[in-house]
Amino acid sequence: MRTDREVAVFIRRGDRFLVMHRALDRYWHVVAGVVETGETFAAAARRELREETGLDAEVTDLEMPQSYAVPTEMSAEYGSGVEAVAVQNFGIVVPGDWEPVLNEEHDEYRWLGLADAIAIVRWPETMEIIATLARPALETSGPGSAER
Repeated sequence: MRTDREVAVFIRRGDRFLVMHRALDRYWHVVAGVVETGETFAAAARRELREETGLDAEVTDLEMPQSYAVPTEMSAEYGSGVEAVAVQNFGIVVPGDWEPVLNEEHDEYRWLGLADAIAIVRWPETMEIIATLARPALETSGPGSAER
């Protein structure tokens, strides 16, 4: 059962974002999941990171909270009376040689740049955070700066 609190974890490696294909739901997304009863957002983010990628590490609160209205067609997946969900976003930068170990929720992953990541992920909220996180890298690249 889904709750009214969720987390998302944005994993970066250089200028690339990790996106994973959800095996059952058949869409691309970042590490994400519900905040369980009695769990903080930060604890949930760290747990989801470990469960979905095998990485046990601290995450940084991006201080970019979001929310979304529960779509009518999905209301049965949520607890009684849940009409909106609060999402807290976290981030982590990983070394260039790190690769995730996917759990059963995912069947594929990709490291994508800004345009490709935005084009492939399903949810507009995810697109918004990716674009915001990529912005500093875009602003520092200009004439004479090194491209990756």
